[in-house]
Amino acid sequence: MIISHRFKYLFVQLPRTGSTAVADELYENYEGERILNKHSTYQDFLKQAAAEEKTYFVFSSIRNPLDDAVSHYFKCKNDHKGNFTVPKRVARRKGIVNHMDNEIYRYLKKTNADFPTFFLKFYRTPYNNWADLAHRKFDYVIRFENLVEDFATVLKMLNIEPKRPLPLVNLTARRTRSYVSYYSTREAIARANWVFGPFMREWGYEFPREWGDMRVTWWNQLEYDFLNVFRTMYWKYLRYRI
Repeated sequence: MIISHRFKYLFVQLPRTGSTAVADELYENYEGERILNKHSTYQDFLKQAAAEEKTYFVFSSIRNPLDDAVSHYFKCKNDHKGNFTVPKRVARRKGIVNHMDNEIYRYLKKTNADFPTFFLKFYRTPYNNWADLAHRKFDYVIRFENLVEDFATVLKMLNIEPKRPLPLVNLTARRTRSYVSYYSTREAIARANWVFGPFMREWGYEFPREWGDMRVTWWNQLEYDFLNVFRTMYWKYLRYRI
């Protein structure tokens, strides 16, 4: 999480949405300060913020979940930055989500499974992330798909003169083609419809046209809403305790 008292902004870092590139740039060139944890939520910030800080311009980022799942696969498969093998990094990776990623890493190392096999095994319920907590209330949400341009838009909204185009960092290794091409089986496409449909509709993303009619059924939406009740409780109260 990055804050600037001079420019009066707060940047909330959502994982795998280009947040490292944005945070580094704010810190290095736009008088940003690192506060709390890297991926602290806006609710975490509000608990300790001064009255004036609560009025700052707040922004974050979001990503098409179809793309995010492919990135997730390669980060686990390729041991991104040694997250699963370097002792210091392994020691820092705690909590339910990291334990699940450890399981994925071991599975991929053992089986060398392709993306559709990984996706069908580990993506089974309607997807969401903690953007659900507060992103709708933010002053601006950067789209990962338009990262450089949207970051420039934020600077303009803050009346900050840009020093350079946003450099891209923390890129996932071995991404050699479009994420859409990894959904190469009918089963993977059908699962993507079920898993990502409600989230994509909520955030204005669309499935590839060539996939045909990808509707969100009432049952799909009901399961998404039901799971969000428990996810919200976890994100707000349990994430740093479990």
